[in-house]
Amino acid sequence: MSAPAAPPAPPPAIPPGVVIGLPTCRRAALAAALASLARLDPVPCPVRVVVADNDEAPSARVLVEAAAAGHPLPVAYLHAPARNISVARNAILAAARGAGARFLAWLDDDETAAPGWLAALLARQAETGAAAVLGPVRGRYGPGAPDWMRRGALHDTRPVTGRGGQVLYGYTSNALIDLAHPALRGLGFDPALGRTGGEDTAFFKAVTEAGGAIAFAPAALVEEAVPPERARLGWLLTRRYRIGQTHARLFAPSGGSARRLGAAGVSAAKALACLGMAGLCAFDRLGRNRALIRGALHAGVLAELAGLARVEPYGRPPEPAAGVRGEGGR
Repeated sequence: MSAPAAPPAPPPAIPPGVVIGLPTCRRAALAAALASLARLDPVPCPVRVVVADNDEAPSARVLVEAAAAGHPLPVAYLHAPARNISVARNAILAAARGAGARFLAWLDDDETAAPGWLAALLARQAETGAAAVLGPVRGRYGPGAPDWMRRGALHDTRPVTGRGGQVLYGYTSNALIDLAHPALRGLGFDPALGRTGGEDTAFFKAVTEAGGAIAFAPAALVEEAVPPERARLGWLLTRRYRIGQTHARLFAPSGGSARRLGAAGVSAAKALACLGMAGLCAFDRLGRNRALIRGALHAGVLAELAGLARVEPYGRPPEPAAGVRGEGGR
């Protein structure tokens, strides 16, 4: 009688893969973002890059295919039209899940990653087991940027933390998410927020509500180019106003009109207090402008609670850079 056949040997363990996702729409800086990923420090798992073009026409295809030809990482191009950033993010999310990736790292198309960026995100996730890890974003100013803006680092992004140091909200300009974490199961980006922004805030709000923790990796640095049109007080005021609208939309108190009216009153009082502080800092440009920017945030909250029209920065076509055939970011 022959001996029973030995059970097949288990397949060798395959390190969890990482997809780096870049949504884009007519931004020439995408070339620099892809070039920075070519200089990443090695990590102990497969890495691939997925670019999702949110333009109606596949305007970034030529740029992406040219970059892919000599790139050390596999680079895939997806056409995800609609001028709705959630559509592009969901296309990347579906591609990462379809590829069986364990992790999805997010980078904006006007950012460049430091060589140790991805390694730092992965190390922090391994240390904490968090559902998501955020890194800092540092603004990189051109020669014409005002001195007060440089000193205040007003284009930098870092997470908002609570009293216990826990990260409260997330963003996709520098993040890693664990697609295997239960808090990420079935989660996507809301297309209703794809023109106003805030789709990433809503996404990470759902992660924390499902029990997922968000960690912070200070060494996972990316830099964001600040073009001249963004190196203005007016642009910063508009951005903070929009953030205020998003915050009110996602976190406004539920219940009757009385609670919303109370929240609106608090926001109005805070906006007026910021205006007063700006007046007291009239001879300190940085202090004055910080107060105005903070006031714009509260004004945005008030506007949303009052039902005013929302700012939709992703619904307007960005201007293509000269000689670049219109490729680039949102």
